[in-house]
Amino acid sequence: MSAYPPVALLAALLATVAAAGAAAAAADAPAATHYVLDPARSTLEFSFSQAGAQNKGRFRRFTTVLDLAADNAASRLEVTVDMSSVDTGDDERDGTLRDADLFAVKKFAQARFSAAQIVKTASGYEAVGKLTIRDITRDVRVPFTFRTATEQGASVGYMSGRTSLRRLDFGVGQGDWRATDQVGNDVGVSFALRLTAH
Repeated sequence: MSAYPPVALLAALLATVAAAGAAAAAADAPAATHYVLDPARSTLEFSFSQAGAQNKGRFRRFTTVLDLAADNAASRLEVTVDMSSVDTGDDERDGTLRDADLFAVKKFAQARFSAAQIVKTASGYEAVGKLTIRDITRDVRVPFTFRTATEQGASVGYMSGRTSLRRLDFGVGQGDWRATDQVGNDVGVSFALRLTAH
């Protein structure tokens, strides 16, 4: 006779079946595809208002790692930006941006966006994560589109999107630069990335 009462035995059997089913489902679930940045064919740009005129800039050095799974549960996105690589096409303005009152690159060399959740939307995807600039971290949602292609026998992905940030939320603007009458608070960010699967 079993040492277990009938109810306990039934519960143990059900638990075993459930665990086996979960393991089988995990085994059947497709693994995330790991993508890394092709820097030569990728851009990270920003736009801002200065003295009533729209201006643009970009960051020349940044990295991107994307793990994208069909169910999004295992998806993640990591972006690291070298803030000293800012380029607006004006050396004097770039020097000002790197200085202590704005990006303060000597103290805060990198900005980071880390998203452990990627949500499927009607128009594409949305990366839900945290953006850190000048050691200030805020919750940010970044919409993007993503498509795959096979090029010369290799699997690649194309990721693009745009969002808007407020520079003062991240302390970008100390002293006189806190004022928004000359340099607007809103900054547009856009990206067009080519990623290679590994």
